[in-house]
Amino acid sequence: MHHVSSIPSNSFFPMTHIFFYGPPGTGKSTVGKIIAGNLKMPFVDLDHVIETNAGLSISQIMEMQGESAFRDLESNALKSLLSEKGSVVALGGGALLRNENRAFAENNGMVVLLMAELPTLLERLQNDSQKRPLLTGDLGMRLSAMLTKRGDHYSSFPLLVHVDGKTAEQNAHCAQVALGRHHLSAMGEYDSIVGQVESLTTYPMQNPIIVTDDNVARIHLEKIQTILRASGFEPKSVIVPAGEENKTLETISFLWKSFLENGLDRKSTVIALGGGVVGDMSGFAASTYMRGINWVGVPTTLLSMVDASLGGKTGFDLPEGKNLVGAFYPPKLVLADPSLLLTLPERELRSGMAEVVKHGIISDPELFNLCSRGLDWVKGNLEEIVKRAMAVKIKVIEDDPYEKSFRAALNLGHTVGHAVELVSKFKLRHGEAIAIGMMAEALYSARIGLAGQGLVEALQNVLQVLHLPIAIPREMPQEEIIRAMRLDKKKNAKVIRFALPVEIGRVKLVDVTDLESVLGE
Repeated sequence: MHHVSSIPSNSFFPMTHIFFYGPPGTGKSTVGKIIAGNLKMPFVDLDHVIETNAGLSISQIMEMQGESAFRDLESNALKSLLSEKGSVVALGGGALLRNENRAFAENNGMVVLLMAELPTLLERLQNDSQKRPLLTGDLGMRLSAMLTKRGDHYSSFPLLVHVDGKTAEQNAHCAQVALGRHHLSAMGEYDSIVGQVESLTTYPMQNPIIVTDDNVARIHLEKIQTILRASGFEPKSVIVPAGEENKTLETISFLWKSFLENGLDRKSTVIALGGGVVGDMSGFAASTYMRGINWVGVPTTLLSMVDASLGGKTGFDLPEGKNLVGAFYPPKLVLADPSLLLTLPERELRSGMAEVVKHGIISDPELFNLCSRGLDWVKGNLEEIVKRAMAVKIKVIEDDPYEKSFRAALNLGHTVGHAVELVSKFKLRHGEAIAIGMMAEALYSARIGLAGQGLVEALQNVLQVLHLPIAIPREMPQEEIIRAMRLDKKKNAKVIRFALPVEIGRVKLVDVTDLESVLGE
């Protein structure tokens, strides 16, 4: 991986370049500029760099020196990016035809291919005053010939976004999902990235300490320590007992003492390596130690990659209920590496899929459809699942970071689910309880005329295909569940706000007073 010396202004993660490539007229510059703004990275138009270096326009270069000379200038301009910090780069439509150029781009960043159908390109290029030397003459014939000639070349790039029929903003969003790159700024500035855990070392930190639990430590701790050592760190680590039952003030207290014993100061960084429990506790301990030090999330469960590690909520449980003490304190970076999920026990993977299904219902019907392909398909396509589900959560929390309004949509399935989880004394995994909760809330939504029967059946099918439970265990006393539901909302509430599904891709916030009716058949 190419290390970048300087850090982009508001980005904590000096990642390598992002290259936009594809035929003329796909909007590489337009989409590139939007993404550069979103990710707080510099934007570079390679054609402009070539023109500036040569003191000539591209059509003049082509006319006077020919295409081969232009390609030489293009190669030089591309290589000059080696000394630049991570940038979003719009490439010319043939910039990666040369093998050396392609190798350079792929070794120093990620390439996103923008693609469009011929009519879309024709419509865009007819209105384009810019001179395109390779398309002079009959535009339709020239363009069609170019697409045929370069068809195999273009289709060989794995990250592909079809731009037809979408706005530049929508295409930028699709590209960010495909890249797995986001910069959050609604509650403190931080980056969220789907990538390889090896790139952790390009994040600027001092005196790091890894917080993990005894389950994760056995599988992943040595690997992370080795990666950090290779970059000159001497990483310390602290291991806490695994499980929700250990998410207590005692464990937080143990973390504070460990930070002190390991000589952590205000400039140190806590690396939370684990699932949601480790993230919540590490984040809370970091938020309060010396009035707040930096922390980085390296989630190791599907549940934490798509949900718990994002949004800046930290905290611990009291005997009376979950997350009753906590703080909003986001990490400086969330680095989700889907390859870490390959060691997850099947039950944990299933549990995480409940939150993925929830994200599909909230705003991504395509993600919901992918879930219906079943667990084996999911195992082979974890990266796509993580990227899509993470993007749903990020959009919601960026629009409403402190849960004033629509962020409450993320509670779909959780009002009943948390209560069922609590009453089961955590014998049910979080995701299993959420699946039961989503089903109960969907049935209630249908009974009060919000959701159609089709939604109930679709949800039931998806949960069953993923081997997730759909009914409250018979032996669970209803009155205990209702008591837990009232307490879970941080106060003995008369009215509880539910996020109820209306259709796949849309939920509605509804205030409910009669909790018995929610659980009723």
